[in-house]
Amino acid sequence: MSLLTGTKAARPRAATRIQAANRELILEAALPVFSSHGFRGATVERIAQAAGMSKPNLLYYFRRKEDVYAAVLERTLEAWLAPLEALDAAGDPLDELRGYILAKMRLSAEQPEASRLFANEILHGAPVVGTFLRTRLKALVAQKAAVLTRWIDEGRLAPVDPVHLLFMIWAMTQHYADFDVQVRAILDERVDRPTFGEEAARAVLSIVMNGVSPR
Repeated sequence: MSLLTGTKAARPRAATRIQAANRELILEAALPVFSSHGFRGATVERIAQAAGMSKPNLLYYFRRKEDVYAAVLERTLEAWLAPLEALDAAGDPLDELRGYILAKMRLSAEQPEASRLFANEILHGAPVVGTFLRTRLKALVAQKAAVLTRWIDEGRLAPVDPVHLLFMIWAMTQHYADFDVQVRAILDERVDRPTFGEEAARAVLSIVMNGVSPR
């Protein structure tokens, strides 16, 4: 099943270990190219150069630039969905939200280019991920919002709108990646301190957890 289209993908030919490794190499190289230059500014030549291979060799694995872009987005979304999917309805509400926020902060810190790639896709009207947003993501948000609503009804969380809570968590945790230039302009060398990630995580946790803790 394709993550982006919601339809059953064609079964690919079995790849050798070298072929699988080369596909991964291409996707790893393509992420910073798409993140920095956008879809239009990225070229197959530039991606191939970043991957250390020729353009014909790259096109053996992906027929066109659009296929590389879709594969990079799909891999990115799989990783970014995992923490929300892991939110456990049987767990402690505050612990589950804390773990989700920390996982999102860690992803933003470790994969800032992936966050910026997704943001750029959204800003351009989600031409590739539109179906994903309206189907899988919408369904997952509805499922987790129902869990949050139950916790609120049980008095285990403050009465907040669950969907807007998720929106705010997304915005706060991805801000440091998507608006890195702005953050650096304001905080200067503080951003490069080894403890900056922990400081940012503590600030976000404090704001969100104080807002959702039972009154």
